[in-house]
Amino acid sequence: MTAQLSARGDVAVLVPAAGAGLRLGPGGPKALRLLAGEPLLVHAVRRVAAAPSVRLIVVAAPAAEVEAVQELLAPVAPVTVVAGGAERQESVALALAQVPPDIAIVLVHDAARALTPPDLIESVAAAVRDGHPAVIPALPVVDTIKEVAPGEIVLGTVDRSVLRSVQTPQGFRHDVLAAAHAAAADQLTDDAGLVEKAGLPVICVPGSELAMKITRPLDLILAEALLNLP
Repeated sequence: MTAQLSARGDVAVLVPAAGAGLRLGPGGPKALRLLAGEPLLVHAVRRVAAAPSVRLIVVAAPAAEVEAVQELLAPVAPVTVVAGGAERQESVALALAQVPPDIAIVLVHDAARALTPPDLIESVAAAVRDGHPAVIPALPVVDTIKEVAPGEIVLGTVDRSVLRSVQTPQGFRHDVLAAAHAAAADQLTDDAGLVEKAGLPVICVPGSELAMKITRPLDLILAEALLNLP
């Protein structure tokens, strides 16, 4: 049976959480690494569940951890847990298969963005609700970016005014995301890339500094400091 949150919500959130997270150092699956004593996945799901538009959360967990993840998240929010795939894209597709057709908006969210505020989730969902087929939260790039050739030879400086650092959740019309995954021929790093391949427009909404991706050990330290802010 599919677990549900607000019966009035029109949003499903898919959380691919089956990755190993090798850049975070040795340990278990990335989504189950601890931040301030709780797994990243718990922090992420708690914030997703606090967004009023969310009716359904589907987590794609490591195949060997499905039952454990279900028990872990039961006190946090009603969540449907499925076995994820070998790649992120496969995990998203497996989670998407659990979304009933009457849910019009589907968001895909990284468990590693554990501090994402519910307001950002609502902002992305609202932009899809306004008629955009695909929406991504993004921040301006602040560093100088160089194009580099083999041998670390600098070819030039990229105009950072046209660059954005993309976050999650990424939001889509349900039919758009389903069609993009059905047509996928390559493994891409995000779902918006699949929609771009299909020739549909993807728009940006303002992201959040709190939606940082926890990828390296230093990120865990920064995230814990953010949690301790008054």
